[in-house]
Amino acid sequence: MGRVNIIGAGLAGLSAALRLAEKGIPCRLISLQRSERAQSVLAEGGINAALDTMGEGDSIRLHYEDTVRGGCELADPNAVDRLTREAPETVKRLFALGAPLEQSEKGLTLRSFGGQKKKRTAFAKSSTGKVLMTALIDEVRKHEASGLVKRYPHHELIRLTVSGGSCTGVLIRDCRTGLCAELSGSVILCSGGLNGLFPGRTTGTTQNTGDAAAALFSQGVQFANLEMIQYHPTTIAIPGKRCLISEAARGEGGRLWIMTKEDKPWYFMEEKYPELGNLMPRDVVSREMFLVRRQDNTVEEVYLDMTGLSPEVWRDRLSDLRDEIIRFTGDDPSYTPITVHEGIHYFMGGVYVDEHHRSSLPGLYAAGECACQYHGANRLGGNSMLGAVVGGRTAAETAAGEYSPAEDSEPVFKAIEGEPLAAPARDAFSESLAEILSGGLGIIRNEQELDKAIAAAGKLKAVNAREKGRLALGLAMLMSAKERRESRGAHYREDYPDRDEGLRRTTVAEYSGSVNILFKDIPERRAQDADKT
Repeated sequence: MGRVNIIGAGLAGLSAALRLAEKGIPCRLISLQRSERAQSVLAEGGINAALDTMGEGDSIRLHYEDTVRGGCELADPNAVDRLTREAPETVKRLFALGAPLEQSEKGLTLRSFGGQKKKRTAFAKSSTGKVLMTALIDEVRKHEASGLVKRYPHHELIRLTVSGGSCTGVLIRDCRTGLCAELSGSVILCSGGLNGLFPGRTTGTTQNTGDAAAALFSQGVQFANLEMIQYHPTTIAIPGKRCLISEAARGEGGRLWIMTKEDKPWYFMEEKYPELGNLMPRDVVSREMFLVRRQDNTVEEVYLDMTGLSPEVWRDRLSDLRDEIIRFTGDDPSYTPITVHEGIHYFMGGVYVDEHHRSSLPGLYAAGECACQYHGANRLGGNSMLGAVVGGRTAAETAAGEYSPAEDSEPVFKAIEGEPLAAPARDAFSESLAEILSGGLGIIRNEQELDKAIAAAGKLKAVNAREKGRLALGLAMLMSAKERRESRGAHYREDYPDRDEGLRRTTVAEYSGSVNILFKDIPERRAQDADKT
């Protein structure tokens, strides 16, 4: 089988490469950009682990319960069990590798994040993703020097090689020369979210096109929970995308309000949800922002007010966030409340994998945001980087257990007729598809709008494999949202406003010339895991 092929070089990809190298298994890191430009670098707020350094009585059990509850009981409980159990050692190791996480004499400093009653989120100001990536990049470079890891930056996945019902390799293209090569070996997809299906509307990097995932879907790989799209409540518009205002701002005391017609600020989250207030799960906060702007007694926009934060908090914990807001808005958030809007931030749905990160296609694994597993109907802040690191490592361990050694040979790059050139991030087709998807997959949905979007998508003309893959995946997202006739987490149907426990099942989409949607049962949590504390 040769080397294991890892598609994507962010946190999940690096974690997978590191684990394979530690086991002596060679791999390739294939990515559109170098790791320093990966989506993971943009992650701000922190990484969760029940370290209990703040003396609040936190535990792995509570982390598990918060994660499952935050995901509205839709996540794989056995996968979440492993995620939360491995979290403390994962964060400690990242710190030991050189990630400069905040600390005190009691240990790592933890901050509050949405949907969690305990301080559980380790951080490095609001640049946590950058420092974690730097630590992993340096560690992986040691194995690059030994030859166990080979990097292929500026390369993209075109399609999988499938033989005998199994994934046996990938076809990749050098984006600089346009030449293609067939690579043998199993595949771990770590390509990030589906931002390219919503150009200009997400907080993710414009380099996360979603084309790798779309190519897999069009080849019959099952995807799950595609209707679950997380809108982050606090974003601002910048050229080409949305800029995230980290949840850390609210974790440190930032408050949301909207002006009433009586010319008074209404701190609506604190009034409606007195226990967690501004730190309710993101789906709740985004939906409330959407609704309060449309009330008769409110005026214009929602503001994030951070003017009450102390100079010490700005200096020691949020200085980089403050600089970013000043650079993009011209306003200093320590003196001026900032206008914020909901923006697409994270895709809970993705490749349908089991707790070991196996996909529906033998020989193909997936980890990170491109996989569906840990987050159910809504992701808790601080669990994304944890899921990427633990998921990448778990996928690598599974791939290693199913690895077949073979002689490695250098790939031969050549021109291949009929393969479309790389598409621009925002061409006419992608803009049309994004407009249709945004119309059907907003914060609040209904069958009429979903039917309208499905019909409009059906009329789009896809002229090459890339566009056909995007269109098929977009249709699967719309059809998944239509078939889930309930409200759960990030999926809110105004025509079905209540949760239906009969639909506490995984939405699975598959493609074989047309899109088909089915539901599968969520695995039962194993008793031996449930009995542990």
